[in-house]
Amino acid sequence: MFYREAGQFKTSYQSDSQIFPLRQDRIGIAILLLIALIAVPWLASDYAFSAIFIPFLIFSLAALGLNILTGYAGQLSLGTAAFMAVGAFASYNFILRLPGIPVLLAFVLGGICAALVGIAFGLPSLRIRGFYLAAATLATQFFVVWCLTKIQWFTNYSTSGVITAQEIVIAGYAFNTPLKKYLLTLLIVALLALLAKNMVRSNVGRSWMAVRDMDVAAEVIGFRLMRTKLLAFAVSSFYCGIAGALYAYAYLGTVEPEAYNLDLSFRILFMIIIGGVGSILGSFLGAAFIVLLPVVLNLLAHTLALPTHVASNLELMVFGALIIFFLIVEPHGLARLWQIAKEKLRLWPFPH
Repeated sequence: MFYREAGQFKTSYQSDSQIFPLRQDRIGIAILLLIALIAVPWLASDYAFSAIFIPFLIFSLAALGLNILTGYAGQLSLGTAAFMAVGAFASYNFILRLPGIPVLLAFVLGGICAALVGIAFGLPSLRIRGFYLAAATLATQFFVVWCLTKIQWFTNYSTSGVITAQEIVIAGYAFNTPLKKYLLTLLIVALLALLAKNMVRSNVGRSWMAVRDMDVAAEVIGFRLMRTKLLAFAVSSFYCGIAGALYAYAYLGTVEPEAYNLDLSFRILFMIIIGGVGSILGSFLGAAFIVLLPVVLNLLAHTLALPTHVASNLELMVFGALIIFFLIVEPHGLARLWQIAKEKLRLWPFPH
């Protein structure tokens, strides 16, 4: 009943093909943006910004990038953190070696560098798929981290390999507090999410989904596999590169290779599995779940006074159980559960 379309007439092609065709969705998105822009900055503390909201937004963007590649184009990747590292270190070097370059331009150039690396390591996808492609992207993870560790030029010849990120200054305004960094991250993520939502509805998105469903049939009907797959790797890596730059500058405050390890790649993969593969909304739901779950588990362990060895492994056990649960019970994740809930709200309170 709440999601019923009765009375919502579409009198033009533009109104029928808009990003959010239902009035309820448009109102819901507007309310969420108002909460994020007004209520959260007013109510949240600096700790909440640094520990919850900023990492949630950054991981959402990284999960969105992986979802474009895996969920929409069907190309499995285990090297997400490597592309994030390329974006972070490229942005750092652009700011360092080109004095006066705008920070946002450096982030974009870092994303482009990550896209070029993604294209290079996406070339095996033209010949291999599935598990073998996952192994090839896993090699990306180790190769990129090795390069950043061994080639000292990338770290500006730092002896420790840990570099303090430059201050974010845009148009003379310094983003040097958790609140300011949160607002900057929110605007960037919201803009890129809107672009991704529009992209997957375009010819590009339809070509990705055609290749995902059956690449041989897609090639027969005219889609060029090489261009389609490499474009998916490029766009996905660009999003991950921007997320990596924000991860270094808005969250960690440092640029270090070890921050972009294999564990981070798996965490982002878990986000899209739990949130929903092939769903923009699922990227945000999965990131929220993964970011909030450790906080909830720590509070639970403290409340129940669990032994230290149990509390330290509780997060891993719950993660593993949830992955198995979603793969068996609901492979499309939390986004599918929300879709089912909307279908039920169309008829509530009447019986089905």
